[in-house]
Amino acid sequence: MTQTIENNKKRRKKPILLYFFIIMLIIVLVGIYGVKKYVDNQLKPIAIDNIKEVQVTIPKGSSSSKIAKILKDNNLIRNELVFRLFAKYEKMDNKFKAGKYVFNTGMTQEEIMGKLVEGGISKDAITFTIPEGFELKQIAERLHEMNLADKDTFLELASKVSNFSSEYEFLKEVPEELSLEGYLYPDTYEVYVDASEKDIIRKMLNRFDNLYTDEIKAKAKELNLDLNQVITLASIIEREGRAESEREIISAVFHNRIKAGMMLQSCATVQYILGERKPVLSTEDTLIDSPYNTYINTGLPPGPIASPGIKSIEAAVNPADVNYMYFVFNEDEEGTHTFSVTYEEHKKAKNRIRKK
Repeated sequence: MTQTIENNKKRRKKPILLYFFIIMLIIVLVGIYGVKKYVDNQLKPIAIDNIKEVQVTIPKGSSSSKIAKILKDNNLIRNELVFRLFAKYEKMDNKFKAGKYVFNTGMTQEEIMGKLVEGGISKDAITFTIPEGFELKQIAERLHEMNLADKDTFLELASKVSNFSSEYEFLKEVPEELSLEGYLYPDTYEVYVDASEKDIIRKMLNRFDNLYTDEIKAKAKELNLDLNQVITLASIIEREGRAESEREIISAVFHNRIKAGMMLQSCATVQYILGERKPVLSTEDTLIDSPYNTYINTGLPPGPIASPGIKSIEAAVNPADVNYMYFVFNEDEEGTHTFSVTYEEHKKAKNRIRKK
């Protein structure tokens, strides 16, 4: 009888212990997940838009902890400890070199560490900045003015996706007849003064490749948009959306018009055809026979009309949940627009703005 009672107690203890171990395992797994999520967040760039260039000097003999403090003080990393641990994990902490560096707030910690391993800026390096919304020809002109590239050579290389599609998987999704318009990411770059036109193009394509994340790809797939459609729409948003807070709303207007089978009627696409940014388009301008003219063609134009920044790319796949079909520029310093659902509301908004 006593033996039976003891056996029953042992049987009861087994499931209690099993439940205890399961609960402890869940707690540990949740803890690991929480730590991983926190670390991943700390490894992200400081900014994804309004990226700023930052020059720093790493003194000789600086330890990884001192370098981390310099980077944190200059708002280039989020967490000193995470930086040091990540550097140790990647076996880079003893490879950092002293010197002068040009970083930017859009760089990941891994990119920053890579530059620290390569070494500082030499007297033969130079930086250049390409603003968001620049067209290929404007990029070429800026590089030409800085004596970094021959304009004609640069434009010739950038005129065909096929010149670089063997090197970049994402370019295989872009129609071969298109140029690299829209895919040379606007940012601040550092190159050697003797860098070739190809070197510069590759650097800009690498930046685009890094920023076109799996999350953006997944959103695009949900909307049934391919890469070229996303960047084409993003480039129009970039040129139309002056106020950052409105980009997702402008995106929604274009999405709504496409769904309704309406023409986008974007002034930016006509300005692209004209090769100039006229503040007011004439009736003749809107009737130009071109596949890029969204006043006479439905849907998106064949390809991008400028280089969009990450904010506009994200807006293209994250349209606001609104039913607006029209917008008109308020002609204010903030660059805001008035949005309307019906054409009658739109006409009233235009008349009100004209009377100001």
